[in-house]
Amino acid sequence: MADDVLLETERLTLRELEEGDWEAVHRFTSDPEVVRYMPWGPNTEAQTRAFIAEAIACRKAQPRTYFELAVVRRADAQIIGACNLRITERANRGAVIGYWFRSDAWGHGYGTETVRGLLALGFGELGLHRIFAHCDPDNGASARVLEKAGLRREGLLREHEWQHGEWRDSILCAILEPEWSAGERDAAKTR
Repeated sequence: MADDVLLETERLTLRELEEGDWEAVHRFTSDPEVVRYMPWGPNTEAQTRAFIAEAIACRKAQPRTYFELAVVRRADAQIIGACNLRITERANRGAVIGYWFRSDAWGHGYGTETVRGLLALGFGELGLHRIFAHCDPDNGASARVLEKAGLRREGLLREHEWQHGEWRDSILCAILEPEWSAGERDAAKTR
């Protein structure tokens, strides 16, 4: 696989984060509503710059295990979010994914489209066997995104993350490579 990742979905481009992206990314990493269910944030400018610097540095790792990508709406070339895939179990070919978006991009199907792009990266290019994600039980929109993309609820992780001064549970969702549909596989090959 090439060092730099560039994935295209129907309406989005998922690409490597660049230093010059920090202002667009800071627009949503500093928004309290966007980071409501995240264990980090709202970010300061310095924290957003550090996040992007870490994402750029991780591209050099061999073997690469961490992919932090900008989500760019192709219609207007605007960064509307970010997403990631982190290989957590190389021997078992497993990874975790995550995503977040500017609040004005919510409710347009970009989350599901992004997750499907991450599945194409994981299963199609990286040869993974299992991809999982977790979300706060109060974040019903994120749970629906994962289910629409084909992930199944597997359980509840009790007091899984320290978020904004309290322990929070997480819903665990996952998909296996054999469950990834043939249609998704074919779509990933043509983009």
